[in-house]
Amino acid sequence: MLDEDKRRRKAAKIIAVLGHFLGTGRSLDGLTVADIGCSAGFIADELAAAGARHTFGVDIDVPGLRKAAERFGGRVTFVCADGTALPFPDGSVDVLVFNHIYEHVVDPDAIMAELHRVLADDGVLYLGLGNRLGVMEPHYKLPFLSYLPPALADRYVRLSGRADHYYERYRTRKGLRRMVRGFHVHDYTFPVLATPERFAGGELFPGPAGRLARAVLGATPRPVLRALLPVVPTYLWVATKSGRGPGGPVLPQPPDPVRSL
Repeated sequence: MLDEDKRRRKAAKIIAVLGHFLGTGRSLDGLTVADIGCSAGFIADELAAAGARHTFGVDIDVPGLRKAAERFGGRVTFVCADGTALPFPDGSVDVLVFNHIYEHVVDPDAIMAELHRVLADDGVLYLGLGNRLGVMEPHYKLPFLSYLPPALADRYVRLSGRADHYYERYRTRKGLRRMVRGFHVHDYTFPVLATPERFAGGELFPGPAGRLARAVLGATPRPVLRALLPVVPTYLWVATKSGRGPGGPVLPQPPDPVRSL
């Protein structure tokens, strides 16, 4: 969360996906935007730089918010608030970002209901969602950690010497679909995997190894990529209340695609 370069690369991917869906290139001009779980504020700062009229960073980490405000308070309003009680009127936010947060919270379903409340009727919610069936657990870099029941996961992280307790709680694709059942959802996972250069793919695959990974993905038959979707580490979804579709150019899709979940 404190790796500024990595967070700004993530922001570039988020803005590219949002810009495609909105049909605005990579611009958020004139929109009210909120990053829920903003941490140090790097992504919120990039959202503001993309032209948002009002940008909010929301978190419960008071020291982190204070540091974020010191650096980015000139163009981002940072707010201490719980995700289940957001300080926004109904239907007042054009773009919400909820990126790799749900696994850390007590009640992600309650937060999704609150996101639904504050999102404008024609607004857009960006979701970066970790997959329980992703082989390598991203926080502790331990294979199959998220597959295990809590007691065994606790033992695994203790034996590894990396933590005393495993707090994160991931869901499978099926569980995530239930979590967002109040929204219309468009899946950007496959397009980003298949055409990473279009969506700031350097964030997904940085460095020399990343260039190799992008080359391999580019040569991988789409049916194979489709078969790998159940175990990709992260799903990238865009959700709406209205059922509006993407405004950008037609994207590559796997065989028998599910465009709206």
